Amino acid sequence: MESNRTRSTNRVFVARLVGTTVFDPLGDRVGKVHDVIVLLQMRGEARAVGLIIEVAGRRRVFLPLSRVTAMQPGAVITTGLLNMRRFEQRHVETLVVGELFDRVVTLKDGSGKVTVRDVGIERDRGMDWKVTRLFVQRASSGAFGLRRGETFTVRPEEVSGLAGSADQQGATALLATLEDLKPADLADVLRDLPPARRQDVAAELSDERLADALEELGDEDAVAMLSALESARAADVLDAMQPDDAADLVSELPSPKAAELLALMEPEEAEDVRRLMAYDEYTAGGLMTTEPVILPPEATVATFLAQARKAEVTPALAAVAFVVRPPLESPTGRYLGIVHLQRALRERPQRMLGSVLDRDVGTVHAEDSIGTVTRLLATYNLTALAVLDDAGRLLGAVSVDDVLDHLMPDDWREADEAVTDEMIERSANG
Repeated sequence: MESNRTRSTNRVFVARLVGTTVFDPLGDRVGKVHDVIVLLQMRGEARAVGLIIEVAGRRRVFLPLSRVTAMQPGAVITTGLLNMRRFEQRHVETLVVGELFDRVVTLKDGSGKVTVRDVGIERDRGMDWKVTRLFVQRASSGAFGLRRGETFTVRPEEVSGLAGSADQQGATALLATLEDLKPADLADVLRDLPPARRQDVAAELSDERLADALEELGDEDAVAMLSALESARAADVLDAMQPDDAADLVSELPSPKAAELLALMEPEEAEDVRRLMAYDEYTAGGLMTTEPVILPPEATVATFLAQARKAEVTPALAAVAFVVRPPLESPTGRYLGIVHLQRALRERPQRMLGSVLDRDVGTVHAEDSIGTVTRLLATYNLTALAVLDDAGRLLGAVSVDDVLDHLMPDDWREADEAVTDEMIERSANG
């Protein structure tokens, strides 16, 4: 065993490699490293054969390590030859970040089990990349009295179980690589993981983080992930979601499961979801959220800015405050108008919102079509639009991002790849 994470000139640890920019020989950016592919054999050395590169459109493609000319701090240099076909994992291939990080293996010296936290690959004289080091952490005190949590490096041949099953794997190291990802990028990572691994990671995410990711996943993936959670946890995640996204997801569940989760949700959240589920999907009521920024006319500009700064408020909803008479919970008292964030930034913090209202912006009713909503958003250059009932009370707001989600085709993520393919083909044809 080695006492620290020493490495030779050609040795690279994968956790440090992930996110590194990939350049062609001319210095043009190609993409960034997403993962490393290795071949684990029951006998013989484990070999690293390629990188998964994330290119434009969040497409993942395979780059053979034979086409990598250099790995430097902050840069991977390639020969410039890159096959843009979407990466599809074969059964003999193992993803280092997706499948090896957090795997529990057994030390052959009898000192107990350790968890893989990082993997070192090294280029040999034949220019092949081999897995030469495992950076591991002891899960519990071993036979020799070593302290809990000790980290050290070992050679792959000094452990057993490296080519093990998914139930030997936790999620700690992978979660560390996902910590700073935006929800859409986190959703992409979850979508690409094997189903069992995906659920392990989901189990370790906070309710709010998982809710954000589910809002960005397609219906089929989101339903599968939610259905695999224990019912109480699934209800907590639904509570953390935007009500309109939660309603869309619950409506895709089998009726008995939907009823069970609604019964377990917080009563107010569940009531919002039930109310939204009553509307047709392509109407303002089906698109709206019941939780925009809602304030009374006596509230100050400073109060609006404080509400807009909250992490749970999306950028589209943060751009406008809906001003109403009490009560402030939807359906509210009489709707008065809106205050644009840009206007609020030009006013004194103590100024009341009722004095800077925009009363001339159009509104919609819950039964209005998505076409009507789209026209008004475009006409008034809005990011969110008020939805009123016949009595002039605010029911909620439709944000531009929700409209875009419903206007895009169901397979828009795959369509994005098709567009990329077409662009590549046109470029190749001059």
